[in-house]
Amino acid sequence: MKRIIVFVAGCCLLIACNNKPAATTTESTDSTASAAKPTPPVEFSDTKYSDIGKKNLEQLSSGDIDGWVSSFTDNAVYRWSSGDSLAGKAAIASYWKDRRTKVIDSISFMNDIWLPIKVNKPQKGPDAPGNWLLSWYMVNVKYKNGKKLMFWVHTDMHFDNNDKIDVLIQYLDRAPINKALGMK
Repeated sequence: MKRIIVFVAGCCLLIACNNKPAATTTESTDSTASAAKPTPPVEFSDTKYSDIGKKNLEQLSSGDIDGWVSSFTDNAVYRWSSGDSLAGKAAIASYWKDRRTKVIDSISFMNDIWLPIKVNKPQKGPDAPGNWLLSWYMVNVKYKNGKKLMFWVHTDMHFDNNDKIDVLIQYLDRAPINKALGMK
């Protein structure tokens, strides 16, 4: 989580520091020179990705797992910060259908923050270029056993060229969830 926050802060700093001072010469500017600005490594992306994320939370909250999972690619990967993962749309759908019908009585999301970014040039390592949606939100959940929890979640979603989610990474502390469910 710290790496993601540092990454986002660094991206914002990069974007903020990318402004160049105005030229003080009286020479005429060549339109082709101004059009040849270098592409920044990271930039804000289309807000349609925020709309997709918001719609996903509405669908998950209402229990519409089929609608929610329709935004994923067939070979999508769903990862948690604990190292667990699900591979494939069918596995993701099966997990969440089971969770919503057998474990979760109700779930809602609030205080959501959305940051769509486009990675033009990976910074280091296996960072995937393309469109990402970074989000933070408060989860209010009531489990079938009567226990209730409120906690923050950070989610990163990567979109393929068809605007489908191919990677979702969710950062949360599973200890309070496991405790509420009577798990070790």
